[in-house]
Amino acid sequence: MSYLRMVAVDVSSGQAESLAVKIHNILYPYRFTKEMIHSMQVLQQVDSKFIACLMSTKTEENGEAGGNLLVLVDQHAAHERIRLEQLIIDGVSLLLPRLECNGAISAHRNLRLPDSYEKQQAQGSGRKKLLSSTLIPPLEITVTEEQRRLLWCYHKNLEDLGLELVFPDTSDSLVLVGKVPLCFVEREANELRRGRSTVTKSIVEEFIREQVELLQTTGGIQGTLPLTVQKVLASQACHGAIKFNDGLSLQESCRLIETLSSCQLPFQCAHGRPSMLPLADIDHLEQEKQIKPNLAKLRKMAQAWRLFGKAECDTTQSLQQSMPPCEPP
Repeated sequence: MSYLRMVAVDVSSGQAESLAVKIHNILYPYRFTKEMIHSMQVLQQVDSKFIACLMSTKTEENGEAGGNLLVLVDQHAAHERIRLEQLIIDGVSLLLPRLECNGAISAHRNLRLPDSYEKQQAQGSGRKKLLSSTLIPPLEITVTEEQRRLLWCYHKNLEDLGLELVFPDTSDSLVLVGKVPLCFVEREANELRRGRSTVTKSIVEEFIREQVELLQTTGGIQGTLPLTVQKVLASQACHGAIKFNDGLSLQESCRLIETLSSCQLPFQCAHGRPSMLPLADIDHLEQEKQIKPNLAKLRKMAQAWRLFGKAECDTTQSLQQSMPPCEPP
């Protein structure tokens, strides 16, 4: 008979550290709020990629917040979020709340935000109209008869979104796009500068599909910024944002964090990735004591384990020697 020695938990030192972090996060969960980000104190830039800050997760009795949570802010994600919201501010109609967000970072970094929108009073509503750019020759887009009918019924409303359509009599499944939002053309120019393929037609087709679906489900043009436009603006925000390995002075880092605190969604970049990561709570580090391993006990356990294995082998050999050999029938 043989015995199988089974180990309940077998982890490397790296896995143990990761497990400890997960357990710590379960025991001490954090939920970031916009109030917390206003308490952030910039320490310095780290590895030309992140900005180390102290954030307060609580308010002292005297009303003053003391930073206790060490966080790393992704400088690219943070500036990308700032740029995106600055672009959206200039383009969303007055149906949405206006966000006050200064342009200190973009001005200081000599980064120009493209003017993708223009204000236009429409019957005193104060709504805004997307700036458009003319396409020569017009772009041909194939649609179904139902889609063409919907687009024709609402083509005047679509002009507020920078989309100008012409409906030729020669075909019931074709529309000509004479104008598109200016940000689409800027995206195209960026792609061509990088030696990539043209993207205007695919973006316009996606834009038209989006509007047709809205017309089919809601029966009208929505007052929010179209998702296709948001995606294009997110790309613009990314290309013009501070990159990894861009050195920032302490003053620049402070301006970045100050502007980020004014954003509506400061905790994620233009594409939804986290803009900051908690590292350690200083209060917990001061409270928790590092327990040193009992080396003497570990040695005894290891010795006992070796002796147990040796005894097991000796017992097996003794049993085999004491048994008479089998005789053939």
